[in-house]
Amino acid sequence: MSEITDGLIKNFPHDGIVTINRVVIKPEYTIDDVQERVAFLCENVKTYHSTTGFVGGFVCLNSGNVSNEGSTVGQAVESEMKGKEALIITFWKTFAEHEASHRSSTFQPLFENVLECCENGNEEIAYDMMWSGAAYSEEQAESARLAKETAA
Repeated sequence: MSEITDGLIKNFPHDGIVTINRVVIKPEYTIDDVQERVAFLCENVKTYHSTTGFVGGFVCLNSGNVSNEGSTVGQAVESEMKGKEALIITFWKTFAEHEASHRSSTFQPLFENVLECCENGNEEIAYDMMWSGAAYSEEQAESARLAKETAA
């Protein structure tokens, strides 16, 4: 068993897997349509796979904001995917456990229901975790700044 660290996702192993689904919502569907379908899917994964490799996850919607400070591809004002692109990001102990979850008879109908809303089909990419971490507390941040200034 892998060592569990105090990373960003509690109980996520240092050698865990992160999967990312990019969902582009068909024009005939609303955010509410997709959110409801994804909620049923996520509840299913938590219920049936929390003991078989699932560690956690989240879903986020494109806000339209583009960071001009963090982007190197021009100075866009707003993403054209605002409100119609979502990411479903999940954390797993192993890729094999993730794949087994998708073969589950309870998962497949809910997954198909989400796919009906997607104009881009679905491609789910798995990534090996390289680093995660939570923000420092105020005291830890001050200590880190002092250490850097002293070492410089």
